[in-house]
Amino acid sequence: MAYSGKFRPINYKKYKGDPTNIIFRSLWERRFMVYCDENPSIIEWNSEEIIIPYISPVDGKVHRYFPDFYIKYVTSDKKTVREIIEVKPKKQLSPPKEQKRKTRRYLNELKTYHVNVAKFRAAETFCRDRKYKFRILTEDELVPGKK
Repeated sequence: MAYSGKFRPINYKKYKGDPTNIIFRSLWERRFMVYCDENPSIIEWNSEEIIIPYISPVDGKVHRYFPDFYIKYVTSDKKTVREIIEVKPKKQLSPPKEQKRKTRRYLNELKTYHVNVAKFRAAETFCRDRKYKFRILTEDELVPGKK
């Protein structure tokens, strides 16, 4: 997932933020941006424009979490829904398998997992307070034919 670049929306008026500075950090994020831009049910969206404070389990300090996406859409029964979406590989949603040798890679994966848990808890609280939904999308939802 080392693919990144700038996204240029076709329906730039739907984007809430600076439409000339939309950065994707993976092909999965880019795929979701295209979906948001082209889907007529999505009224507005943005990428990494919302800031959610969280306490890192690594150093105990407050950090800033920028969720991947905010979307506002209309459902088939005409209800308006606001949602925060995070795009993550499935691998980062569960702790790494316990190892006898605590390699640098294992410790980094463990740290990433615990930081993600802290971010997601903060996002769930943020969303609950605002009556938003919070969802994590993985390759299962973003890659056709995968599951």
